[in-house]
Amino acid sequence: MRTGVGIFDASTLGKIEVMGPDAATFLERMYTNPWAKLQPGRCRYGLLLGEDGFIRDDGVMGRLAQDKFHITTTTGGAARVLNMMEDYLQTEWPDLDVWLTSTTEQWAVVALQGPNARKLLEPFVEGLDLSDAAFPHMAVAECTVAGLPARLFRVSFTGELGFEVNVPARHGRALWEKLWAAGQPYGITPYGTETMHVLRAEKGFIIVGQDTDGTVTPQDAGLDWAIGKQKKDFVGKRSLIRPDMVAPGRKQLVGLLTEDPGTVLEEGAQVVADPSQPIPMTMLGHVTSSYWSETLGRSIAMALVAGGHGRQGETLHIPMPGRTIRAKVTGVNFVDPEGQKLKV
Repeated sequence: MRTGVGIFDASTLGKIEVMGPDAATFLERMYTNPWAKLQPGRCRYGLLLGEDGFIRDDGVMGRLAQDKFHITTTTGGAARVLNMMEDYLQTEWPDLDVWLTSTTEQWAVVALQGPNARKLLEPFVEGLDLSDAAFPHMAVAECTVAGLPARLFRVSFTGELGFEVNVPARHGRALWEKLWAAGQPYGITPYGTETMHVLRAEKGFIIVGQDTDGTVTPQDAGLDWAIGKQKKDFVGKRSLIRPDMVAPGRKQLVGLLTEDPGTVLEEGAQVVADPSQPIPMTMLGHVTSSYWSETLGRSIAMALVAGGHGRQGETLHIPMPGRTIRAKVTGVNFVDPEGQKLKV
């Protein structure tokens, strides 16, 4: 996929349509990010917190018009996020003129990822220039793809040039088959959830519920850049400044590279500073994601570790039955940290 083009069925992602004159105001209050100035035709990563300040969900939000947004959620979070939105709309902000509609089952989503994604997709798109200048990373448009009405997002959960094509659900298989046939000269490769997990981990993208545990803040996850610093309020903002939310020693998301590149850590394994300490050992955290990276030719892992952001370069230990594994603390972005592949 990283040298050609991969095709992935992303239809399971949750989808919510937010419409109405106050749609942007509503999202400003719900999500940490700023939305008022996002222009139609652009999309943005969105982070949703609970009142406690901990990460609840994330996704990509596309602004289709001044009063219309296409929201994505995690696969397992669709109903929960919609329920949370409805709760706030009905009980906290009933004055807002907004309509919420679950559209998860109405859209089939086919993702094309890899350096040849544009070459494959371009012949199927009518009346839309897919060049980087005209349709850059994080662009969105309503258009026609393979003769079908579509919502086209230029987004990537792999770190490669990527597009997600949303078409009416009944046409999903037809679109897949057309793209599959046309992709043969490009060496198209179908991939599933397990491969997607590896690809996103190589890029350092989190999965809510796997790399978070219900007690992780945006700062803990390295996502403080997703907080609108000038925003007066959003759900969870007040909790983020509580003393225990910014106290030293909080568990923070880091990367781990084992000294033996062939050793793949077990997810859930505990992390300690000193493996020779008496039992019960003081645990620093645990491994949240761990994979073999074919791209790097070695294992990679992510972990929640106490004071992790200040431990870059340290060697920590992961006790396992019969042995203890040594691993170096790194950042979470293992592939193309400058993001150059997204700008082609």
